Amino acid sequence: MPITPATATHSSSSGTADAILLELVDENGVTIGTAEKLSAHQPPGRLHRAFSVFLFDERGRLLLQQRALGKYHSPGVWSNTCCGHPYPGEAPFAAAARRTFEELGVSPSLLAEAGTVRYNHPDPASGLVEQEYNHLFVGLVQAAPRPDPEEVAQTVFVSPAELAERHAKDTFSAWFMTVLDAARPAVRELTGPSAGW
Repeated sequence: MPITPATATHSSSSGTADAILLELVDENGVTIGTAEKLSAHQPPGRLHRAFSVFLFDERGRLLLQQRALGKYHSPGVWSNTCCGHPYPGEAPFAAAARRTFEELGVSPSLLAEAGTVRYNHPDPASGLVEQEYNHLFVGLVQAAPRPDPEEVAQTVFVSPAELAERHAKDTFSAWFMTVLDAARPAVRELTGPSAGW
């Protein structure tokens, strides 16, 4: 397995390397412990906290990202603007803003909570499992993305019609439609009826 930011360790304040830990949660989203990131995704998966971000431009188009080919989980597939996992004790809102900047080089000009969704999605290509209690966020972006190539292969803004065309021919993450459908009421409120979401 290639070493990527997702599988690498990060340094603590003492200078030692620590495994990336996720927050394990119960069915109500209450924290019950931690687990190493990769082990939490091994079948059958352990329910953990995650987040998904949907950012839109001034025309109401959704910013999609194609995950970098070097990622160990769902490489090369298209997905929502940004998704990931808060560190233990980190607020999902803060994690969403942090990872959006780390992956895409932009900070949302607006970011709002859009509910939660719980799902269980196996990834057939990697054999890993997404057992997630996912915090959803919608927002606006006004700057051009500057993606980190180790995280993101490419980005594109799409209208609902363009998304439908792309979804029919390209491979998307296993969780994409689940999180988009769950976020749709907040997306419609943010973008207005003319955007068509």
